Amino acid sequence: MTITERMKPLMILMSLVTSFSPALIEPPLALSAQSAPLIRLEITRRESFAGGMAFGSVGPYEKLAGKVHGEIDPRDSHNTVITDIEFAPRNARGMVEYSMDFFMLKPVDLARGNHRLLYHMNNRGNMNFLASLNDGGGGNNPTTPADAGNGFLMHQGYTIVSSGWDGGVTAGGGRLTISVPVANTPDGSPIVGPSLEEFVIDNATTMTAALTYPAATLDRTEASLTVRARYADPPVPIPASGWEYVNAQSIRLLPAGTPFQQGRLYTFTYPARDPIVAGLGYAATRDFAAFLRHASADAAGNPNPLAGDVQAIYTHGSSQPVRYMRDFVHLGFNEDLQGRPVFDGILNWIGGGSGIFLNFRFAQPGRTHRQHIGRWYPERQFPFANQVMFDPVTGKTDGRLRRCQDSSTCPRIFEVNTSNEYWVKAGSLLHTDTLGNDLPDPKNVRYYHMSSLPHVAFNGPGNCVQPRNPLNANAALRALLIALDDWVTRGIEPPASRVPRRADGTLVPSLPQTEAGFPSIPGVTYNRLMTTGDLFDYGPLFGNGILTVLPPAFLGSPYPAFVPKTDADGNEIAGIRLPEIAAPVATYTGWNLRGAAFAGDDLCDAAGMKVDFRQMRAEREAAGDPRLSIEERYPTHQAYVEAVTQAANLLKAQRLLIEEDVQRYISAAMASPIGN
Repeated sequence: MTITERMKPLMILMSLVTSFSPALIEPPLALSAQSAPLIRLEITRRESFAGGMAFGSVGPYEKLAGKVHGEIDPRDSHNTVITDIEFAPRNARGMVEYSMDFFMLKPVDLARGNHRLLYHMNNRGNMNFLASLNDGGGGNNPTTPADAGNGFLMHQGYTIVSSGWDGGVTAGGGRLTISVPVANTPDGSPIVGPSLEEFVIDNATTMTAALTYPAATLDRTEASLTVRARYADPPVPIPASGWEYVNAQSIRLLPAGTPFQQGRLYTFTYPARDPIVAGLGYAATRDFAAFLRHASADAAGNPNPLAGDVQAIYTHGSSQPVRYMRDFVHLGFNEDLQGRPVFDGILNWIGGGSGIFLNFRFAQPGRTHRQHIGRWYPERQFPFANQVMFDPVTGKTDGRLRRCQDSSTCPRIFEVNTSNEYWVKAGSLLHTDTLGNDLPDPKNVRYYHMSSLPHVAFNGPGNCVQPRNPLNANAALRALLIALDDWVTRGIEPPASRVPRRADGTLVPSLPQTEAGFPSIPGVTYNRLMTTGDLFDYGPLFGNGILTVLPPAFLGSPYPAFVPKTDADGNEIAGIRLPEIAAPVATYTGWNLRGAAFAGDDLCDAAGMKVDFRQMRAEREAAGDPRLSIEERYPTHQAYVEAVTQAANLLKAQRLLIEEDVQRYISAAMASPIGN
């Protein structure tokens, strides 16, 4: 008997639960819109930043931290899209409560700032805005002048705010969390339903595996555990005698002390209970941003620390929170409770063409879908693109911008991705239709591809075969933030989109290798693997945010996905070619292969690859390497410096680098040994 068959009684119960309307739970109340966010701000820490150092004309900064206590009306039409909101407990006023951590970095004298709020969408509770935009650090508690890095955001005059939104984040390490209620059935009993866990084992020491939600029963016959090395492999069942519950929220293999096998994917499906109302994170983000922009004081009379200052709000995040923001806009949360836009601009970085597993029962927003992992989770389904279109596969008409277009609350959006998002997250679906044809840009969106860059910069091979790609796009992101601000506040058109296209032959299938353009480099395997545009059946209640068929039924890969074509060096042709790509010393890719001990031949998740050019012509000819050597490219050190200088200045002319970064590139080239 399959897990789905065993859980049929639970699914029937779930179907009955979802058939109730809020009006049957309690007497109906007026459905008039909530007029303003109900926010209470609790500031628990306020201190100087970076030792009080002044950032040019903006002066010193301070940081604030604390809690946001909020509540929403579950009957307000702005909120009814939240899955299970009708089953959340309510206070005496009929409201659903939440609380979340917040962090703020602001000029001490707001009048000297630029009156722009950068709302940083943190990744699994962790802040990285200073690392990505300032080349700085400090993690979740930036404190020192070194944490400020080059001071870019401060010299620009931004106030930066971040808050909890991901209900799956556990407290600790300064992570920003949000507390949202557990949904219950109308009679107060727990909601029970199927949940799926995938354990990706990349070590030989894992002894227990944690469950996201507590098991509703410890009867092992009601659960299923399988193992395989790759998604293409048939899952091998592990009998109930081969594993056990340690407790309601973890399992282990038997006999006790048996480690999970390195390089394997374990899939565990079980009856879970107590789903959180995870979609409240969207409303919390919306309401806190609106409060900071429009309110003078909170519901308790505490002053808004940004009262009267905020003229525009932009968001920035990388990877997971970008997928959150794509669903935030799609679900209509960029309209505040008074019908005004929440965010004026969105700088999305490395989100691909996906959404997030958040607004669902038994949500797991920390999951990410790649070629090797997470492919059974509902992260990627139509609509992929921003444009409203008809999908012949599902018969639906939709687009990420549909709701905000209807309410005239669409932000200006920059979708910025790397090579890795095309290879492992089907990034091409963001700007092609469901048949694989190029889409024209919406009037409020621009697309930028960072040629040959990885999802995350690393050094050394790690669990990959080849050394990983160490490049980052920080310099381009700084220029793009300035361009986004100019677009929103001054009406200056941003740089034109820079992505590979089907029409000009720069967006191609990964097979054959000759069509993709990737050279035959000695020692490098090109196996054409990439993520695919898959379609799954999660059961009849999926449209309500409820998954009843787990693992889902695989229906095929009807959505064509493509990758950027490369030049003779293996570096990508289209997109923003940073000086490292325009004046290269290596082949840089957004993909790499896993090592043999880590399910070899599958793609190495977020990593790219760096394959150095040979130094001398004779060396590369002896090795059979088709790529020109360093000697042939840059006969002198000055030749290399001039190539970098030309590439950097060209990007500056295109408003894709700022002068400070041009000079950084030139200085680094002059200090390098290339051509000496």
